[in-house]
Order: sequence, then structure tokens, then C-alpha cells
Amino acid sequence: MNESDEATKAELNLGTEGHTQSNGVENTVQARYSEGAQAVQEALCCPVDYDTSLLALLPAEIVEKDYGCGDPSRYVKPGDTVLDLGSGGGKICYMAAQIVGEGGGVIGVDMTDDMLALARKHQPEMAGKLGGDRVDFRKGYIQDLALNVQDMEAWLSANPVSNIDDLQALELWKAQQKTSSPLVDSSSVDLVISNCVLNLVAQQDREQMISEIFRVLKPGGRVAISDIVCDELVPEHLQNDPTLWSGCISGAFHEKGFLDAFTDAGFVAVAYDKWENSPWQVVEGIEFRSVTLMAVKPSQDKLLDAGHGLIYKGPFQTVHDDLGNYFPRGERIAVSQRTFELLMSSAYADSFIGVEPSQAFSNGCFNKPAGTVRLVSETKGGKQSGGDSSSGCC
Repeated sequence: MNESDEATKAELNLGTEGHTQSNGVENTVQARYSEGAQAVQEALCCPVDYDTSLLALLPAEIVEKDYGCGDPSRYVKPGDTVLDLGSGGGKICYMAAQIVGEGGGVIGVDMTDDMLALARKHQPEMAGKLGGDRVDFRKGYIQDLALNVQDMEAWLSANPVSNIDDLQALELWKAQQKTSSPLVDSSSVDLVISNCVLNLVAQQDREQMISEIFRVLKPGGRVAISDIVCDELVPEHLQNDPTLWSGCISGAFHEKGFLDAFTDAGFVAVAYDKWENSPWQVVEGIEFRSVTLMAVKPSQDKLLDAGHGLIYKGPFQTVHDDLGNYFPRGERIAVSQRTFELLMSSAYADSFIGVEPSQAFSNGCFNKPAGTVRLVSETKGGKQSGGDSSSGCC
């Protein structure tokens, strides 16, 4: 083999250390979850209390061969378009499909052929039970939700890659396909869910993965990710253990780093909604536990001053949100209509009393400095929400 052939081989193998590590992780994970599609692998999941009424319609095979650490279906709302990352045998997808109803739909994305086959095997049966086919299973990488891998495989079958020119043609086709017909369209999804899958993605692909989640969500769209976090950074020798990685251990996010990754990507209202008090496993003194992370893609609507105010209930003296606003305890703080709607419909909601004017009006663009007190005269007699709804006066 001459130097030119060696160079071509290196190019076709994607040549960089990062790609090699990424491919190694993907191959290990796919192999283990292919085994999980054939026979139950109890080591791949944590005990989870699922809604039994949603499980009742599901074939036993799907229930038995599901691997997860939480139940993100609890965050699905009627009418939602839901995207399940790493959908596996389809359990969470089919649970979500019962909740979204006729006005919603569910997309499941997975890279393991055996898992996709398991999910699709029961699709006609589930469509009959649901009164329509609301679930669409697609083959793709969750870190690249624009690339349709099934279409790429068909293209490669007709255009095999054997030299650098072929490789360049493939890259050109991928770029065109991702623009013209992405696997998941931008701003098309109301809720992204995942059940113990994000930790399986190689470290170097995680920033892109979370950026892709942001891309496909509609403004105001939500995230509900059940996954494993650790209380200490996982040392390199554990990260290099393929069994621990594919078993949702050594690829776990750090408990603070998981939140930071979504904040850095532009999400707001990033919070842990579920946190298991007891660790699922302890390896070399590091505690690994199940959590569910919530986040919101902020709206791009204009900031309008429609007379809204928010009162922070306490108990802290002052709180700050991800948008630069701050709220002293007990003060009626002026906010834009967009900020009002966000904070009254997300993880922040239980912390605030929302105050609306008695008569709708507009002061144009909201340009008040953060922390400005809303005049009582602007909201007197208006609707208030977020407090105790019972009439406790005697």
C-alpha cells in the first residue's frame, strides 16, 4: 500500500482521535443495546415507578426490554409534539402517544437497528389501540438531529465510498440533506424527552447534542431529561471502561455540569425536578443517581410592557433568573409580558404571585431596568395567580 492509499484510508476512518473515540463509544453502546433488544438486560436500568394506566396498552415485550432511570412521560401535555431521544423499543413513545391525543404526535430517534425493529414491530398494533398512528420512529444520532441515517445508508448503498473523492461526495450529500430535509425540523417540537440516554453520547459530541435539542424546539418549548449524574468527576480510567460506559455509569454528567450545559446552550428555567435521595450505584466512592432535568427554550417575542408584575414569595431575600431579572422578596416587580408568561408557566411558577392589570393595555416596548417596582395603581383590581386559591377569610 502506497502513501496515497494510506492517506485515503486515514480519511475514510475519519482520521482524528476525537472521531475514533466517538465511534468507539457508539459501537459499544449499539452492541450492548442490540443485546438488550434480544433479551432483557437488567443491569441497564434503574427501578422506576411508571404510570400503570399508560403501560396497560403496551405489549409485554416492549415493557420488559425498556431501559431507563426515570419517567419523562409525566411531563407530556395533550396536543404536544414530542421528541424522544434514544427511543429504544418505543415504551416512552407509546406512553406519550396516549397523552398527546389526536392533536399531537411523537417522534422517536434511535441508532440501534434491533431497537428500532422492536419499536416498529408493534406499530400497527399500537396504532389500532390508539385510534391512529401517532408515533414515527427515525434512525439517527441524537447529537446530530439533522442527519437522516436511514437515508444516508440508502445513498451509500448506491454510492459506496472507496476513495477521498467518494468521501467528499458523501460529505456534500450530508450537508445538502441536512439543509433540505433534516431528520427533525428546526423549531418543530414542543417537548424533548429522554430516558437515560444522553450519558451514552461521547464527551466531545455533547455540546452539539444539546445545541441540537435547542434547535429543534419551538420557542417556549420544554425539556424533560431523565438521566444519571455523579457527585464527583469521573476519572479517565473509568471513562475508558466500555462496560461502565454502556451501563450508564462512566459517562454520567456531573451534577452541576448537567445544569450548566443546558444554561450555556441558551436554555432558561433550568432545574432538577426529580432527584433520587439514594444513589443507584457507587463506584470507587463516586455516587451515581437518577435525576430529571427541566429546561425551557426562551421565546423570541418582543418584550412588551402590558402592565404585568411578579411578587417573589420568599423565603430567600432576593432571587435572580437566567434572563438578568431579579426579584426582592415581597416587592411587586415590573416585568414584560413575555417574562411574565415564562415565569408563571415553568419551574419558577411556585415561587411567584403573578399580577395582571384589571384592564389590558400596552406601554409599548418594555424598557424598565431590572428590579423596577410596578406601581400598585397599574395593577389594582387585576387578576392575581400563584397564591392559595382557597377562600380562607371567615
